[in-house]
Amino acid sequence: MQNEILLVAESVSGEKGLAQEVIFEAIESALATATKRRYSEPSNIEVHIDTNTGKYESFRIWEVVEEEEFEDSGLHLLLEEAKEKNPEMEIGSRIEKKIENVEFGRIAAQAAKQVIVQKVREAERAKIVDQYRSVLGELVNGTVKKVTREFLIIDLGENAEAILPRTELIPGEVYRIGDRLRAVLQEEERENRGSQLSLSRKCPEMVGELFRLEVPEIAEQVIEIKAIARDAGSRTKIAVKTNDNRIDPVGACVGMRGSRVQAVSSELGNERLDIVIWDDDPAELLINAIGPAEIDSIVLDEDKQVMEVSVNKESLAQAIGRNGQNVRLCSLITGWKLNVVDKDIVKGEEESQMVASLDTLENYLDVDKDLASVLFNEGYTSLEQISTSSKEDLCKIEGFDEEIASLLINRSKEALLTLTMEISSGSEDKDNDLLSVESVDIALALEFNQKGIKTRDDLAELSVEELCELITMDDEKAAKLIMEAREHWFQEDES
Repeated sequence: MQNEILLVAESVSGEKGLAQEVIFEAIESALATATKRRYSEPSNIEVHIDTNTGKYESFRIWEVVEEEEFEDSGLHLLLEEAKEKNPEMEIGSRIEKKIENVEFGRIAAQAAKQVIVQKVREAERAKIVDQYRSVLGELVNGTVKKVTREFLIIDLGENAEAILPRTELIPGEVYRIGDRLRAVLQEEERENRGSQLSLSRKCPEMVGELFRLEVPEIAEQVIEIKAIARDAGSRTKIAVKTNDNRIDPVGACVGMRGSRVQAVSSELGNERLDIVIWDDDPAELLINAIGPAEIDSIVLDEDKQVMEVSVNKESLAQAIGRNGQNVRLCSLITGWKLNVVDKDIVKGEEESQMVASLDTLENYLDVDKDLASVLFNEGYTSLEQISTSSKEDLCKIEGFDEEIASLLINRSKEALLTLTMEISSGSEDKDNDLLSVESVDIALALEFNQKGIKTRDDLAELSVEELCELITMDDEKAAKLIMEAREHWFQEDES
């Protein structure tokens, strides 16, 4: 019996080119599986083989757990029970009990054989993955060996295989047994089954690797690929940078009469390839990437990583692209969220906001239009900004002295107090006051008031679309305001 185990380990190891330790682990697992069948209840069995003599011992294991983690008496013991057996036991400890061995030659054989075969296959796959680990992420050639509904099995040569899931094929591609192909080699972690080599033709790295083959300057690191955004089978944007100012990176990638870029595109099923100049400035990079559309202005929100992009009406469709493809790829290549809008609409909104701000300053500060315009142009667009500013800051404005600055600050404070009282009086219930909403300040409350939104409930009953039509703001902010206004509804339901 003991000799039989040693002979099996030696023969399988020699045949498969695997370490004997791997074979012993497979036999241990097979013996443990066979032993478990003795018990009607769940059990945790471990078998340990002496690799020198072939002798083996079997143990049943219980884990010491807390009461809430207890699942089955065949697997777990509570701490109190465990301490009765051994006072030194603690949560997480193991209790082992030596049990009778099953006979190696009498194992319900088919099951044991399956376990051993499975373990050996896993070990073989792990060995192959280790051999190819140095070229993971690179382009490899292979031949289609088998085609199934879910994936293709690709022969990489030297007894190595990889799977190519159909989800990783370029849309519209069809391969048959014997066809050759190129794809990017990856490592796939399979649950409880170790690692396996897999391939992808859909990933962005596929484009980069093909350019690396076609453009010597990239292979020599004279030109660097900085970012790739891909919609496989349709369009890809690739941002490149030169490390030698004498070389045009775009021209080098395009090649003589477009030969290089055409070679890459042909391999990808005539996928459209946009090569753009990389820039560390995200706004400049966007300008390069969004072409041929022309940008009128860009406003960056660095905290939220959002760019507000305004374009001419004629360029709007180009900037967005079919089904939003162009703006989506530009967003991926810059790493910023993009909001593309018609510049005429933006201009109109800015003008209406300016008119509203000027009217507020004129009416509540009791100043003429010229003075209100001066304040607006200096960045003082609201009563709050003026009320919280210092005399010294206001005196920096040409023509302003301490007397004017003090007068404007006092009038702005009085106006805010008046407005607060006006807004509060719009609701008999103080808790229904607009100012009870966390993100609503006096300026926003005033704007709401002018649009007929008098109370918190008025705001809560609006949809995001309705609010954005009344007040200029993005969907995210509108949704936040509405949810804050509705909070008291949920609190009432809970109570």
